[in-house]
Amino acid sequence: MVLVAGAGPAVVVMAEMPGISPQVARFARWVRDAGFSVYMPSLFGRDGAVPSAEEGAAVFRRACVSAEFRAMAANETSPVTGWLRSLARLAHGECGGPGVGAIGMCFTGNFALSMMLEPAMLAPVLSQPSLPLDDPAGLEIAPDEIEMIRKRLEQEDLIVMAYRFDGDRFCPAQRFAAYRQAFGDRFIGRVLPDSAANTDLSPFFERHVATPHSVVTAHLIDEAGQPTIAARDEILTFFKLRLASRPPSA
Repeated sequence: MVLVAGAGPAVVVMAEMPGISPQVARFARWVRDAGFSVYMPSLFGRDGAVPSAEEGAAVFRRACVSAEFRAMAANETSPVTGWLRSLARLAHGECGGPGVGAIGMCFTGNFALSMMLEPAMLAPVLSQPSLPLDDPAGLEIAPDEIEMIRKRLEQEDLIVMAYRFDGDRFCPAQRFAAYRQAFGDRFIGRVLPDSAANTDLSPFFERHVATPHSVVTAHLIDEAGQPTIAARDEILTFFKLRLASRPPSA
């Protein structure tokens, strides 16, 4: 199922673990209200739920062993990204405009990058990309696809935006370093201080995450002047610049 709302160029919003929480839905509404059509696929979990720590952990375990997600495999691409590229192509056909944006979070963080193999995709955002889980410096994408995407970024003057907290143990500094090595200055990585993270968390995040992690959702502090709000606003501006026209690289 794909939840759709809004009008304007399309942006695919992919939820973090353990699913489309109220905080993920809030972010999707911010994207909608910024002038976009939001396409939000339900990939795991109960939509709209605030699950218990146990339920959230069960969702995580099922996704880890699913054939659609390769949670432990470095240098491989999750099969679900093929479907997501088709979704981007469909959304572009329905909404028009120069192309499509996408943001992945946590478990889905790297999917926005893999979607760059679809020509309609113009604005990828990776929020705390956490796969592969057992290789801090690994990338959840096949080497030949990295090379194809690198060439596309250069040829079409595109960039990849990415966000993480400094102390995030699921998306460590080594991962951003690997992206930077692969894409050079086409990769723009933002690192937020741990002190900028919200500490009023749901049971799943309290028990199983236990580190600043979710930049635009669970760990976002919805107050003016907060670094997480600045990150949200930069993402929305990135979508506006890339999807309203085809400007030079930011």
